Amino acid sequence: MQLTGLVKRFGEKVAVDQLDLSVPEGSFYGLVGPNGAGKTTTLSMATGLLRPDAGRALIHGVDVWAEPVRAKAMIGNLADGVRLFDRLTGEQLVTYTGMMFGLSHAEVAARTGDLLRIMDLTAAAGTPVVDYSAGMTKKIALACALVHAPRILVLDEPFESVDPVSAANIEDILRDYTKGGGTVIVSSHSMDLVQRMCDHVAVIAAGHVLAAGTVDEVRGTATLQDRFVELVGGRHHTEGPEWLRLS
Repeated sequence: MQLTGLVKRFGEKVAVDQLDLSVPEGSFYGLVGPNGAGKTTTLSMATGLLRPDAGRALIHGVDVWAEPVRAKAMIGNLADGVRLFDRLTGEQLVTYTGMMFGLSHAEVAARTGDLLRIMDLTAAAGTPVVDYSAGMTKKIALACALVHAPRILVLDEPFESVDPVSAANIEDILRDYTKGGGTVIVSSHSMDLVQRMCDHVAVIAAGHVLAAGTVDEVRGTATLQDRFVELVGGRHHTEGPEWLRLS
């Protein structure tokens, strides 16, 4: 993925300001930043969900906004806050998604069965998604993002509200996906997760990339958490109020 000069304004607020980012093919790329940094806006522009005011987003050389159908066929997207058709069962939802991407009925049935199995959702295949737990909902959304075998997977806060067991299963699936040649871009507030899983990382604040490269290049001799705080700022080394000292 290649992002060049991306700009997005909401009224007087500039959410993303001339942002450039290059994501190597086959990488596990982490996108980190404070709340309001522009991460979700950047990913929305990169995947065709939000039109940029300026700049380009290329997926394997295909312009997302000039050739949206061709570009989106290569993208699996798990966008934070986007509603699913949750009155469908898990099996119906994955099947519907696969058919939207032009898969044959036989092919989508086989892939849906495989995805429900590896997500440990076979027993819940006939249950409406509205009745799923938060972890199950994340897993069925990931299944929908994978069903058409995309070349790049874009995940916005994929582990938010997910229990540790479901998170571990999702991590295994994503590692296997990158080993098979896929590219993963993950936006997360968890520095531990990014440091553990990602081989590349970009730190974004106020719509700008402050640092980007391999995880080792960005963190240097510090932890990723410490390097992040150093780049972004805002940490206050102050004592708490007197009334919070209980002894």
